[in-house]
Amino acid sequence: MAQDIAERLKAEIIAREQDLIALAQDLIRIPTLNPPGENYDAICDYLDQRLSASGFETTWIRAEGAPGDSDRYPRWNLMARREGARAGDCVHFNSHTDVVEVGHGWTRDPFGGALEDGKIYGRGACDMKGGLAASIVAAEAFIACCPDFCGAIEISGTADEESGGYGGVAYLAEKGFFDPARVQHVIIPEPLGKDRICLGHRGGWWAEIETKGEIAHGSMPFLGDCAVRHMGAVLERFEAELFPAMAARHTEMPVVPEGARQSTMNINSVHGGQAEQSEDYTGLPAHCVPDSCRIVIDRRYLPEESYESVAGEVRGLLDGLKAERPRFDYTLEEINHVAPSMTDKGAPIVETVHAAIADVFGTAPAYVASPGTYDQKHIDRIGRLKNCIAYGPGVLELAHKPDEWIGVQDMVESAQVMALSLHRLLVAGLRRRTQHDIREQIHPRRRRRRPQ
Repeated sequence: MAQDIAERLKAEIIAREQDLIALAQDLIRIPTLNPPGENYDAICDYLDQRLSASGFETTWIRAEGAPGDSDRYPRWNLMARREGARAGDCVHFNSHTDVVEVGHGWTRDPFGGALEDGKIYGRGACDMKGGLAASIVAAEAFIACCPDFCGAIEISGTADEESGGYGGVAYLAEKGFFDPARVQHVIIPEPLGKDRICLGHRGGWWAEIETKGEIAHGSMPFLGDCAVRHMGAVLERFEAELFPAMAARHTEMPVVPEGARQSTMNINSVHGGQAEQSEDYTGLPAHCVPDSCRIVIDRRYLPEESYESVAGEVRGLLDGLKAERPRFDYTLEEINHVAPSMTDKGAPIVETVHAAIADVFGTAPAYVASPGTYDQKHIDRIGRLKNCIAYGPGVLELAHKPDEWIGVQDMVESAQVMALSLHRLLVAGLRRRTQHDIREQIHPRRRRRRPQ
């Protein structure tokens, strides 16, 4: 019986392939660029219409007061819920709807959703509108095959994951939408590979460092103090000491790709001296010694490291320069901090998706962890819900790249895994519990009496 329904579910999703393609294309064609946060209302409206037609009750939630939220760019989120025939667990699929800037190097329309040779191209195709489309079709196919399921299915389209998730999942978690009493299982369809389960992610620490100087005429720099040169000393110290130290640290966490199994740091930006003029300015720059230079660092750290050691290491290098270098002064401001997150391999959602992957692909999945953070951090830390993984179609290395794409076959097979997971949690799992309860009623276990 279980194998029969598994084959029916897989066939049902194959039959919906064209709908899956069209859905992914429609989502890609809504340019939800973040920053600044464009068209969040448009994609919520699209999802609302689609999911309402499939019998879901929908709720719009604006993350008022969250970072980035404004009347011009409101942080809209959509929550959709479909109740089953009887009480049971709730399975939640969470996808972010925002995409990063387009960047240079595209050979196709980044918001065209072109289908070529089994691949759909566009910004957000892989990260993660293909995964969102797969979860919707998986849920719809499951409901069509198993209309009497128990529990509930939720699908959310949330804002701002690409800028920290504070206008999306973090806000919803604070409002109780991911309370373990309300939701029991969460799948985030990030592009970690159709035959892999992502258990968590490394930690992240972001900070802005500013070196101070003194303005003076550029022809007499000895009368001032160049903040850019001071920042050059910072970067040189990073190159000589910090980067080699990070490269020597490795983790047992199964982070992919291999290069991310060590500590890393990216220099996100450098700003020094005069601000860049507008494109229509045709004059020359003024002759000034810069009195300020700022960099933003993006430090990704391992579970084997601590937040205190990561921040303290950078401060220690800066304090060393202050003691050694004449007139060196700096400020350091933390921008954000995210602790590492890791779900246990024995968690119900992990074991469920593991079995579904084995059913679809005939082999056990690999367990991986993400090099970057994603919204599991908020479900874990704020929602206190540990039974959460990332699983979805797509090649991780394509995220944020030009000519980003998602494979149609990857979406189909991932949707099959998601649908089979729903069956295991909301039908087969209930049947096992019910049979166990019946046996307990007929043949209750003998309980030893306590000695008097």
